[in-house]
Amino acid sequence: MTSERYNAREAEPRWQAAWDKKAIFVSKNDDPRPKYYVLEMFPYPSGRIHIGHVRNYTLGDVLARYMRARGFNVLHPMGWDAFGLPAENAAIERKVAPKAWTYDNIAAMKKQLRSIGLSLDWSREFATCDPAYYKHQQKLFLDFLRAGLAEREKRKINWDPVDMTVLANEQVIDGRGWRSGAVVEQREMNQWVFKITKYSQELLDALDTLDRWPDKVRLMQRNWIGRSEGLLVRFALDPATTPAGESELKIFTTRPDTLFGAKFMAISADHPLAVAAAAKNPELAEFIAETKRHGTAQEIIDTAEKQGFDTGIRALHPFDPTWKLPVYVANFVLMEYGTGAIFGCPAHDQRDLDFVNKYGLGNTPVVCPEGVDPKTFVITDTAYDGDGRMINSRFLDGMTIDQAKEDVAKRLEKEIRGNAPVGERQVNFRLRDWGISRQRYWGCPIPIIHCPKCDVVPVPDKDLPVRLPDDATFDKPGNALDHHPTWKHVTCPKCGAKALRETDTMDTFVDSSWYFARFTDPWNEQAPTTLDVVDRMMPVDQYIGGVEHAILHLLYSRFFVRAMKATGHIGMEEPFAGMFTQGMVVHETYQKADGSYVTPAEVKVETVGDARRATLLTTGEEVSIGPIEKMSKSKKNTVDPDDIIATYGADVARWFMLSDSPPDRDVIWSDERVQGAARFVQRLWRLINEAAEIGTAAPPARPASFGPEATALRKAAHGALDKVSGGIERLHFNVCLAHIREFTNAFADVLARGDKPSPDLAWAIREAALILTHLVAPMMPHLAEECWALLGQPGLVSEAGWPQIERDLLVEDSVTLVVQVNGKKRGDVTVPRGAQNPEIEAAVLALDAVKLALGGKAVRKVIIVPMRIVNVVG
Repeated sequence: MTSERYNAREAEPRWQAAWDKKAIFVSKNDDPRPKYYVLEMFPYPSGRIHIGHVRNYTLGDVLARYMRARGFNVLHPMGWDAFGLPAENAAIERKVAPKAWTYDNIAAMKKQLRSIGLSLDWSREFATCDPAYYKHQQKLFLDFLRAGLAEREKRKINWDPVDMTVLANEQVIDGRGWRSGAVVEQREMNQWVFKITKYSQELLDALDTLDRWPDKVRLMQRNWIGRSEGLLVRFALDPATTPAGESELKIFTTRPDTLFGAKFMAISADHPLAVAAAAKNPELAEFIAETKRHGTAQEIIDTAEKQGFDTGIRALHPFDPTWKLPVYVANFVLMEYGTGAIFGCPAHDQRDLDFVNKYGLGNTPVVCPEGVDPKTFVITDTAYDGDGRMINSRFLDGMTIDQAKEDVAKRLEKEIRGNAPVGERQVNFRLRDWGISRQRYWGCPIPIIHCPKCDVVPVPDKDLPVRLPDDATFDKPGNALDHHPTWKHVTCPKCGAKALRETDTMDTFVDSSWYFARFTDPWNEQAPTTLDVVDRMMPVDQYIGGVEHAILHLLYSRFFVRAMKATGHIGMEEPFAGMFTQGMVVHETYQKADGSYVTPAEVKVETVGDARRATLLTTGEEVSIGPIEKMSKSKKNTVDPDDIIATYGADVARWFMLSDSPPDRDVIWSDERVQGAARFVQRLWRLINEAAEIGTAAPPARPASFGPEATALRKAAHGALDKVSGGIERLHFNVCLAHIREFTNAFADVLARGDKPSPDLAWAIREAALILTHLVAPMMPHLAEECWALLGQPGLVSEAGWPQIERDLLVEDSVTLVVQVNGKKRGDVTVPRGAQNPEIEAAVLALDAVKLALGGKAVRKVIIVPMRIVNVVG
């Protein structure tokens, strides 16, 4: 038996080279076996992987290795989400080209990812900034344009005055650009948009089919799509107060039951009525200008102080023309939502209540909770948005909310003004079309030419890709493509006149909205996909990534696949059959007395009594231990994967990431538990060494029968095999590792006996060692290869099949029943599985706990619930 320690530093590169040499992770599109597509969200090439990457990719790798062993043709590719502003910022700061910075980072990160031992098909690797990739993205854009799924329109946008680019609402945080921190402005610009709203209802309905997605993710998407049923109401305007040409104000409401609680109307700063009123009112014009200086993100609207300007216009209540409602321009109403106008019912909407309390407009409750006296029900600072009966609502009084909604809808549908009903039932969606134009260089060029004669002209397919120029400069603010001396100057492909290229590039969300389909055949130079291949390999069976992408990335990908189907590039509608959102890796923080943070590597943590104490390794200075937080550069609570791999090996890092908590929860980094994982690796290595030595004396053929010791070991081995198999398939990796540890302990107990085993037990020990090696192979593949070789097995465990579970060994010979006396539990009893009632009864009545509980009383009857409970009645 060897006494050597397992040497990860020597073993891991050797096995990685062996895997590469045999190309065992390369997936073939013509493989006749059933496919299994596992994909982790591909990384942005920032230059370094972080410990969160290690966790994310290890989760997917365990599943990929397991499904490969189960006989599937596993597709497990890797690429790079390579376009984006960080590369441009790096170009400015470091005076390097974005392309060079990006590809240098890719090379560095690829080397790091390889060191983790991931079973990736690197033959399919691409970066989204490769012209060979974005050529096909431009083709998709043109196909979407032809199909009416892409359009150019003037829309209000969030403008970052520092990065000088459009920002999506989600990229505006607290009114500032997510990267620059600059105060965001509102502007109107021509933008290219994808018509995602054409699929609003379909995207919503299909969520019900995604039963392998987390409920929280589906709920987030439902809320983002935001379907609402309501009534479009045409409010007449008082002509004495209204600008010429304006006669009515349309609003969409989901609460027509509250019309008698209306106190004001509010319209967007961009509403045509606001524009018309501002033309003759300088103060209103200034208010509108100030409102437009803030972003359009819903978060900003919700948290900003509610402000309004009384236009002097008055709207007439649809049920009482003598009831006149003031029309305000308000900063919390957006033109992009509904009709850009609302009616305010402050008693039952907190935003409206805050508004009327500020401007002294008062409120009238029109819904009273059940059991509350309507005469005493008042609203002051908190709106009531619950259920109840209608009050103060004339003909609606006493109705439920639903009854009132229906009654109002019927009445206003029958009332005709001009040639149209005053009320019309409608369905609205919160979802808005996806603006993809970005004013930056490092992105996929939009393949459009602007001709003074022909207007908008698509670049011919034969001229794709429209390549980015390599000699762009960044010495001026704004888009480098605008400043390039030659790139944008072209001739019109239609008429030959001098024309200009579109200098906007695509939102990087576009790049990641179809990459999973390109992975199925990245060698196709003629088309984005190969139809028969993509339809065979898609959808992704298991997609893994952070919950921060639960809305936009997943929603855009779902739209993209539908658009690709409409344009003939794929035959399905949902890209991801299974979705898993992993938790983050978190770590406590450390701060010096001056408030500055220090890294975990600079700190020594000791336990003194019941307290923990942290000091700087260099000076001994005490530092405070702060809260456990998401790892971040600003808090310096990061752990370098290279350091962990260099110290302990990749398998230890992988094992720790899987073992400490459920994969959908945050995992708290702990040096102590990492060291515990390292000790387990060495223990496992010693056990396999012992088992290998014993196995040399085992008979080559399976024994005809097994004694009790061998049978017990085989039951433990196959029981672990069954539990781990099911756990991997359910992604319960931490539970799997607990089962492996449990089996390892049982195996160690057998080996610790020391006496020479019988032939049947020696055979069972060798079998158990092989099963244990298989069980750890998806989690710690390098150690497993070393164990596999030590056990004298041919080839690689990474290409071996998963062991067959012998189901007969999973059947228990005995069963444990709960024992009650007069309905109260007094203990339990273990009896043979096939025991008959008299045998069970005798065993129960012989228990001391039962005799004590009976206290000498005679037994009246014994009730036996098969396989569960025995109740003794005294």
